Amino acid sequence: MRFIAGFIEADGLSGTLTVAGHDLTHVPPHKRNLGLLFQSYALFPHLSVFDNVAFGLRARRTPSKDVARRVADALKLVQLGDAGHVMPAQLSGGMQQRVALARALVIEPDVLLLDEPLSALDANLRASVRSELKALHERLPNLTIVCVTHDQDDALVLSDRTLLMREGRIAQLGTPQQLYDTPNDGFVARYLGAANLLPPQVAFGMGDVRYNERDRVACLRPEALRIVPLGEGQLHGAITSVEWYGAVLSVSVVLDAMPNEPVLVQMQRGHGMMPEKGARVSLHYEADDVVLINP
Repeated sequence: MRFIAGFIEADGLSGTLTVAGHDLTHVPPHKRNLGLLFQSYALFPHLSVFDNVAFGLRARRTPSKDVARRVADALKLVQLGDAGHVMPAQLSGGMQQRVALARALVIEPDVLLLDEPLSALDANLRASVRSELKALHERLPNLTIVCVTHDQDDALVLSDRTLLMREGRIAQLGTPQQLYDTPNDGFVARYLGAANLLPPQVAFGMGDVRYNERDRVACLRPEALRIVPLGEGQLHGAITSVEWYGAVLSVSVVLDAMPNEPVLVQMQRGHGMMPEKGARVSLHYEADDVVLINP
């Protein structure tokens, strides 16, 4: 993010940074037409909402008539059309974020950079603002948005292409569905949702076939598993815990064939066999739900 914005020099690095067909690798930050939404919003507390949003335009010496029109359009876009006279301290956290977003959009950037935009919000507000950002992107289909986040829900909901990094290197690039359904390895599988990683001889019932830890493992998502009466599924074991999350039950099962690491099952409440701690059960899954990946 800082490299794209121009805050980190490209000296010693290979490759180029190209935006809208222009090489920005060595262009200073103030000459890159980029919008940036800071994690802390960075609003000016002594300026009104209007003046905060207008700041970038005025810095570019935009005519006053155009400033008024473009600020009004930007505030309307983020559903704050009547808040131009309000001071930032009078706004909620979610509204402050929308002001910062309007300020980033009003300059009509080639790329909008979002730095952990939802991390400062509580869970309910986070979900609401996440939906607003998604809707905003759909209203601006020609705008490229780069969002940096450590939250898997943000990554899955907001993106149409997801780039997952590990220790500064690309772990996988693809659509959210590709990363979730066909992860490259165990790191990707566990980062985007919960994942059960089983030795192939356990998942496919190959008995005493020798297994090398460097070989691939079978990935089964918790929602792909279904609890059935003992003997009616491919895997067998005992339920060790049942956790209720409203409409969803999270069930841990210790398998006979893999006693050292519980398998996680997620199921909708009221669907299928209701689990009880200590019960002996089997787990059923479809063959298409198993993905072989690197450990």
